[in-house]
Amino acid sequence: MVDESLSFMARLKQHHIYRVVAGYAVCAWIVMQAATRVFPYFGWSVAVPILIIALILGFPVVLVLAWVFIKPKDPAKAGWQQRHWKWGAALSALVVVLVVVSGFYAWRFSAHHAQLLAAVAANQQATVPAVASSAPPVSATMIPAKSVAVLPFVNESGEKSEQYFSDGLSEDLITTLSQFAGLKVINRDSSFQFRNSTDNVQTIGEKLGVAHLLEGSVQRAGDVVRISAELVNVSDGSTVWSQRYDRPYKDLFALQDNITKAVADALQAKLLTAPGAVVQSDRPPSGNLAAYDAYLRGTSDMSLSTETGMREAIAQFDQAIRLDPHYALAYAAMSAAWQSLAATFDVQMAAVRRDTAQARAAADMALQLNPDLAAAHVALSSLMESFDFNWTGALAESQRAVELAPDDPIAKAGLAAIQARLGHLTLAVEIARQVLVRTPLSAGGYFGLGRELIGLGQLDEAETALRKSIQLAPGASRPYAYLTIIEVIRGDTAAALSVAQKTPVGFWHDFAVALALQIGTERAAADTALKGLIDRDSGNAAYQIAEVYAVRKDPDNMFKWLDRSWSNDDAGIELLLFDPLILHYRNDPRFAAFCKKVGLPNTTDAVAMP
Repeated sequence: MVDESLSFMARLKQHHIYRVVAGYAVCAWIVMQAATRVFPYFGWSVAVPILIIALILGFPVVLVLAWVFIKPKDPAKAGWQQRHWKWGAALSALVVVLVVVSGFYAWRFSAHHAQLLAAVAANQQATVPAVASSAPPVSATMIPAKSVAVLPFVNESGEKSEQYFSDGLSEDLITTLSQFAGLKVINRDSSFQFRNSTDNVQTIGEKLGVAHLLEGSVQRAGDVVRISAELVNVSDGSTVWSQRYDRPYKDLFALQDNITKAVADALQAKLLTAPGAVVQSDRPPSGNLAAYDAYLRGTSDMSLSTETGMREAIAQFDQAIRLDPHYALAYAAMSAAWQSLAATFDVQMAAVRRDTAQARAAADMALQLNPDLAAAHVALSSLMESFDFNWTGALAESQRAVELAPDDPIAKAGLAAIQARLGHLTLAVEIARQVLVRTPLSAGGYFGLGRELIGLGQLDEAETALRKSIQLAPGASRPYAYLTIIEVIRGDTAAALSVAQKTPVGFWHDFAVALALQIGTERAAADTALKGLIDRDSGNAAYQIAEVYAVRKDPDNMFKWLDRSWSNDDAGIELLLFDPLILHYRNDPRFAAFCKKVGLPNTTDAVAMP
């Protein structure tokens, strides 16, 4: 019998509680040391805090068990190890159980956490695609399985002059596949950059952000067309589908449809589920192959982006129209070519007016022939925005184009542009990012995004986008000018002048240098640079001169040159509502008056230069 008069402390000693506490502490320390080294190896890092909690909760349990099951005995008898070996085994078993339970719940938590992250990532991919402007290639886990890039088919005819035909076939596949619901298809301006590339399929897939590549070759000999096509899985280079065709040239359209259907079936994509969308086609309604051939030649000439190329393109589109007077897409393409001449190459205002009239007539005819042609609405929207300053009309046409062709990056880029012009900058940036998902190597896309991000005051992201644009098109001037604007807003004179001086020689170089000098201490140099800009470019750069005066903190001259830009039909006015330099004076009553005069609202979510 145990002496009831013994003190509590003596009872603890008789029940060997001190030894139990010491033993449990030693076991717990050993277990924790092992866990912190072993659990991370299995991806169970989250189990360590769970194990700590389990060991703490297990301590009172061990004490109770020790009090109940370890009976006081005569000290003269066998030692602790002999008398209570069963208790030691039980204690060890309890610790092992705690470790196993902790590991199990950690594993369950980790698996659930991984599934949750995967679900979030999938949801983001399905709803608002993210674009990293200059980040490393997209991780394979972020690339949707239903995604493809059509690389330029190889021209195997032996004649360089036949390149337009193989390119036209590739572009037809891009246009058609882009209309399949849930299928991400990369636009021509990005996928065609891998013509004759030595990169492997994995590298190309990562750069374009797709899981599949469609590649092949085209040979046209007389009345026969030979096409080889192969759909490749980017992850392992395996062939998902391949086919070789030898068909009469007269069956070209049927052949294109066969390839499109085979690729769509392989990717389990279905055609057009977006409400309001209408199938877009680059083929003449009559099926006239000669008209189609002329259209393909025209688009090839237009892609050269030269004055000669534009004029030759117009001649080819005119030929296509003569062969098929109902060829609405040829009219829309002709309108775009006339607009490019007017905006880029015409020097005299009379030439601008003449060419824009031609562009308007072509766009109107395209819409008359096919009201559901997205390209026709894009052409009319561009006219209204850049030449008519009809902002609300341009918005309506642009929205209609996107409704008809929801995944057309050209239509969506136009919508982003007009939203920015109307001061809806946050929305414009969101749309611009969506466009870059399908045009990941577009220098113009990154330039537009960078310019809009400046308007939102997100200068670091804007700089990243602009430098990506320069990386993709090293000879471009405007991205440097806008990098200069970023440094001007930051107030860094040395950095602004450094970037400005890197701008390729020409107007944008002179503008950037003049702008950078305005925030420095060399007033004579600043005055001279501004005077030179006025002397050389007052006729076609009134808006940019107004920007320089804004940086000089001279609102009187700034508004004077804004008025002159309106009189000169200066396209720079379209930047007004997301130009942080001009917006510095948005609270001046003259700003609201000018907005009213040019038909713009005087509200915007852009931010002003400090």
